[in-house]
Amino acid sequence: MPARSTYSAPQRILHWLMAILIFFNLLFPDGMNAWRRLVRHGQVPTPADVASANIHAYAGIAILLLAVVRLCLRLVSDVPAPPDNQPAFLHFIASITHFLLYALIFAMPLSGMAAYYFGIDTAAFVHGGPIKTLLWIVVVLHIFGALVQHFYFKSNVLRRMTIG
Repeated sequence: MPARSTYSAPQRILHWLMAILIFFNLLFPDGMNAWRRLVRHGQVPTPADVASANIHAYAGIAILLLAVVRLCLRLVSDVPAPPDNQPAFLHFIASITHFLLYALIFAMPLSGMAAYYFGIDTAAFVHGGPIKTLLWIVVVLHIFGALVQHFYFKSNVLRRMTIG
């Protein structure tokens, strides 16, 4: 049976829905940061502070749940083969990047939940510091890799996750 040439519609929808939620939480953590600062200084957060923090937390929980669904779907569905014209070292880098992306997509919400719901300060530090920084780096590498594939190598890597 020939390998698939594109990702399935559910795989593409999950990819882009998760991307939107991840960027939302990476770009707008202010509500969570304000809530944490107030709690750390012994002040009482306002209902608006709690609501804003909850939006961040619920988006993170949604990311985690969608990641579980996406990983299950990836395990039971075929994925397209790497492009033929891609050098072997790029396939290796892409594999590492995807592995790190999945690991961070799980680590980020789990550390956030440990910080927000269980008050674990170390989890809060790791969540807002090293994991967040590493996630930004890996996301930028992921986007850069897709653009290099599309514009330099002229492969269908970008198309198969967008329009199919």
